[in-house]
Amino acid sequence: MRVVLAEDSALLRQGLAALLAEHEAVSEVLEAADLDELLATVDREQPDVVLADIRMPPTHSDEGIRAAERFRRTHPGLGVVVLSQHADAEGALELVAGGSTGRAYLLKERVADVEQLVSALTAVRRGASVIDPHVVDALMRHRLRFEEGPVARLTAREREVLGLIATGASNSAIADRLHVTSRAVEKHINSIFTKLDLPSGDNRHRRVAAVLLYLGDSRSTASGPIPVRREP
Repeated sequence: MRVVLAEDSALLRQGLAALLAEHEAVSEVLEAADLDELLATVDREQPDVVLADIRMPPTHSDEGIRAAERFRRTHPGLGVVVLSQHADAEGALELVAGGSTGRAYLLKERVADVEQLVSALTAVRRGASVIDPHVVDALMRHRLRFEEGPVARLTAREREVLGLIATGASNSAIADRLHVTSRAVEKHINSIFTKLDLPSGDNRHRRVAAVLLYLGDSRSTASGPIPVRREP
């Protein structure tokens, strides 16, 4: 696969590019040092995936997130892996707010394991999603309001619905799978949001937050990044 690597630290960028270029799954690594160069390189080279720091020039704030949002419109088939120095749960929510397909959020410490990094790049290339488990933990700490884990409050049917949401299934697809009405699914989802203590707001954000809580609860022993699978 052809990778565009966007990182403003020349030392880190060149070292990581060298590691990736040696991997058999990577055919070419193109480099960018800031947001403008990243956008121009993607438009010109049409790569398979992008690996980008969440912060880079010109503002060193959320360039990686903004680039991923733009690529969703301009290059819908492009996979994007965003790297962050810290476990920023809100940043992860912003990344996947428009949909989790082909998106990954990893901590920079993962770059030390090139196999794990290439695995994430391969996953987003085929449309899957990957969330670093430390980010899931951060979201859970941010959201938890009670001593008991919030997912434990859900009924068996609500857990089933939430599990299907985690696959990327729509409300209508969940209704078909469970042989219930779409209205019944909506009621279950509203109950899930309430029990998980997710405040009113953008339902896309609440669905993503619910999925991350579900994954963190059901895979708390996972040692690597957690994949968010989608139904075909």
